[in-house]
Amino acid sequence: MSMLKGANTPVSVRSVRVELGWHSGPGVPDVDASALLLQSSGKVRSDSDFVFYNQPAHASGAVRHEGKQPATGATTDSVAVDLDRVESSIERVVLAASADGGTFGQVPGLHIRVLDAGSGAEIARYDSQDATVETAFVLGELYRRQGAWKFRAVGQGYGTGLEGLATDFGITVDEPQQATVTEASVTQATLPAVTPPVATPPPPPAAPPAPVTHAAPPAPSAPVRLTKVTLTKESPSVSLTKQGGTSGAMRVNLSWQVRKQFQGWGAKLGRAIAMHGDLDLDLCALYELSDGRKGVVQALGNAFGALNQPPFIHLDGDDRTGGTPGENLTINLDRRQDIRRVVIFVTVYQGARSFADLDATVTLQPQHGAAIDFSLGECTVPSTVCALALITNTGSDLVVQREARFLVPERGVSPQRTIDHAYGWGMNWTPGRK
Repeated sequence: MSMLKGANTPVSVRSVRVELGWHSGPGVPDVDASALLLQSSGKVRSDSDFVFYNQPAHASGAVRHEGKQPATGATTDSVAVDLDRVESSIERVVLAASADGGTFGQVPGLHIRVLDAGSGAEIARYDSQDATVETAFVLGELYRRQGAWKFRAVGQGYGTGLEGLATDFGITVDEPQQATVTEASVTQATLPAVTPPVATPPPPPAAPPAPVTHAAPPAPSAPVRLTKVTLTKESPSVSLTKQGGTSGAMRVNLSWQVRKQFQGWGAKLGRAIAMHGDLDLDLCALYELSDGRKGVVQALGNAFGALNQPPFIHLDGDDRTGGTPGENLTINLDRRQDIRRVVIFVTVYQGARSFADLDATVTLQPQHGAAIDFSLGECTVPSTVCALALITNTGSDLVVQREARFLVPERGVSPQRTIDHAYGWGMNWTPGRK
């Protein structure tokens, strides 16, 4: 159901998926979805009530940022909301968008859809028609009304980006540019006013406090960081230690799509991929632990690994679509002292003879700290294996290095053995299958 700005509609299902969508392409800024859980005051209870790419799940489990799904000429970024789990002190879940590297006037086809999480049926849709210089938008909100939930199309723009939107709802943002704020202004903004003491008679004995019946607000949290890290050829590495991302679980996601336009020697191959329905890329990891043990995590041979025991790396599953959730590896950074180095790589298992004509994006999302992403770029060689990233524990630091190396296996040599040789792992390999 398409809605006008300000219109509302009932939401009768108990769990929804909110999709933020737009037409992607050259010159179009990247767009990110976020959600804020608000009290009746219109403010968050704490910074924990902000769900976005650097803080992807609410402590209650009610709201989760699910990430981007690319498609030909379009992209969606999704947030899942379990309405039954939204705490009673929360009156509204605001659904917002922010533009990275441009304005929403440069983002065609911006819209928001509310879907039944079970059936996928569309409940509501709002298309933004009047964006110009805004860098953040509240597109809609889920709100309570007489014990039931409703969705309202909002369409309110901000010229101050995600930071301005977040602070407007009570979020404390920890960004480098805020270092210029003076001590006096911080004191004035954060401390209550002090009034002179006044002599008064002693108060009567206090009555016993009434029992608390409402849920306690989340514990105070550190200010949120909005920074995202994009690795490039010119700036290929980042310190997880400096980003504050050395604990909890780090998810590594690979998503891909077939390019719409095919050029050069890859044209016939690209068309074959597009017509072939079982293109299968496998996300894998070579690991070396601090005690010298080495191995591989991959779907081949059902070597899915484990998160809470060696190798402290787990492959979530085997995806054949390239979209959300794509292929995901999770690394237990709480056991980082047990991990010496990890090479994350991807192989073409079937459906193509090369990475040619595929657009692939890698995102590393630490549980704490900034998201790290990068694209692989164009493959110009007949490669069936690509080294994505190298994670190295130096003893004092945990460093992520963008590799994006398309390797060409020699005749009769497996992609895994090719990666092993390139990075000096020195393991013995035997044939395997899924």
